Amino acid sequence: MTIQWLAIVVAALSAFVLGGIWYGPLFRHAWCREAGVDAGSKPRHPSHVFARAFVASFIAATAFAWLIGPAPGLRMAVIDGVVVGLGVVATSFALNYGFAGRSPKLWLIDGGYHTLQFTLYGLILGLWQ
Repeated sequence: MTIQWLAIVVAALSAFVLGGIWYGPLFRHAWCREAGVDAGSKPRHPSHVFARAFVASFIAATAFAWLIGPAPGLRMAVIDGVVVGLGVVATSFALNYGFAGRSPKLWLIDGGYHTLQFTLYGLILGLWQ
């Protein structure tokens, strides 16, 4: 199977743009409150956090590209993104968050992000073909 590596890098980078908006101005305070994180705190080594996040996004985008195949069509790629984001990732979070006693609001924030993340992957990879 042919992999469009540049498309995968762009898809992985889109997760950063989305995350910056989603966990920044849209839901920062709600997420911090629900996750029990001080909104003013900063990670010790943000470069390590961002590097790890990019590697994870790259692996997820690569796996998603492999899953949908080389020419899925735009409509199918976007639908597959919604199905993977909501039906696989967000529901997996729901299981973990339920047993961990985390709030439904935190699940909606995190599950919503990942649903949009994979939908963006589908949009980018579907347009790239």
